[in-house]
Amino acid sequence: RWRWCCADYKRNGSPPQLALKTGKMSSAKAKQDPAGKAARMASSDGKVYFSYADIHHTVAGMVERVKEFNPDVIIAIGGGGFIPARMLRTEVRVPILAVSLELYDDTTNTKNHFVRKVQWFDETSGVGKQVRNKRVLIMDEVDDTRTTLKYCVEEVIRTNAPSAVAVAVVHNKLKKKEGELPPGIVYISGEDVPAVWNCYPWDAAAYGRNIDEHEELAHACAQRSSKWDPWAVGGCIAAAAVVGGLLGAALVKAG
Repeated sequence: RWRWCCADYKRNGSPPQLALKTGKMSSAKAKQDPAGKAARMASSDGKVYFSYADIHHTVAGMVERVKEFNPDVIIAIGGGGFIPARMLRTEVRVPILAVSLELYDDTTNTKNHFVRKVQWFDETSGVGKQVRNKRVLIMDEVDDTRTTLKYCVEEVIRTNAPSAVAVAVVHNKLKKKEGELPPGIVYISGEDVPAVWNCYPWDAAAYGRNIDEHEELAHACAQRSSKWDPWAVGGCIAAAAVVGGLLGAALVKAG
């Protein structure tokens, strides 16, 4: 689902950048969407920037699988799950509950040793009553180590006893996970992406940029990769290696 690409090296001599392709994952395994593959390349800082349009397109591609699960309510994990959940709600007309969990310390930008439960919903009033014995979709922007997702799923099951649980993430990082979801959880991913740093538009200020600067970087990540076909570049490298090997063999034989 991802590969190293030498587009930057060919253009300006910089090290090869990491490219990724969009895809989608069901509850069983990842699978590519042949109708909508779009390679992206990391920026010069090694991060991949996603625009609001990128996120919207990916969430829209998840709608049918979410409708198949047929949730009664969405639980959005804050803060990254809030905006994708709202995008999803336009087409999946169910209410949204918000929870807030903290795995990374915002003041030091370092990972905590455990997930901290900052905010939870009130089950006794309003939308909170639609969780117990109901079908619940838990949404976040990225499945990185799976630590936060695991905690949230287990906490919802332990304290609120839904009849069924599904997890939806915009991006699933292709890496070894530190947590494992309980059996029977439906898993929906918008895209499988490499294990590099993702930068989302709602976090633009955290990286010292305004939204216009962020969107320009996201556009550049997509545009730069679209000018170069990584498979074609890889083919050229492979062909050059073969030709070089044949020439070397011929010179040895001639000598």
